Amino acid sequence: MSLESDRAELAEILRSKSVKTGKFTLASGKESDLYVDCRVTTLDSRGAVLVGRVLHDLLRKEEAAKGLSIGSLGGLTMGADPITLAVAMTSSMAGDAKVIQAFNVRKEPKGHGRGKRIEGNFDPSQPVVVVDDVITTGDSTLKAIQAIEEEGGKVAFALILVDRQEGGRQNIEGKGYPVVAAYTRADLV
Repeated sequence: MSLESDRAELAEILRSKSVKTGKFTLASGKESDLYVDCRVTTLDSRGAVLVGRVLHDLLRKEEAAKGLSIGSLGGLTMGADPITLAVAMTSSMAGDAKVIQAFNVRKEPKGHGRGKRIEGNFDPSQPVVVVDDVITTGDSTLKAIQAIEEEGGKVAFALILVDRQEGGRQNIEGKGYPVVAAYTRADLV
């Protein structure tokens, strides 16, 4: 299959499963006429395969354009978790010379053991990509970035499945982190 057909099929799954119109109160407290629940797509078996392919391609293109060598990707649990794993698995299955590793960022440090905030294959010595399923204000993406930086990581860019086009991209980029989104509100509505 081609990347174009993967993108089109993923957009259709997002439209049918994840995008809802009506009147909703978002996590930010804002009212919106659009609700995007990407988890029902990213946790769908076919959706996960397509998310991995589409976002792996975007990650590699951005990595090449910036002349980077990305070591791992991850974001705030739970929205980023299935995306992160799908992209990492796609990297492995594609036979990448340098396979992208996955990690996740806890909302709060673990209260026992080593008290870790970042779990998985996080290597702060290599540039990382922060992942999010949907951005509205960009706050959850910025929280993940803060946690990554507090652990010594350097975020190269943010990789987003859906940009709701409600200021999140500008908020994240205003803090110095480029945003690469697979889809925008305009693509899906």
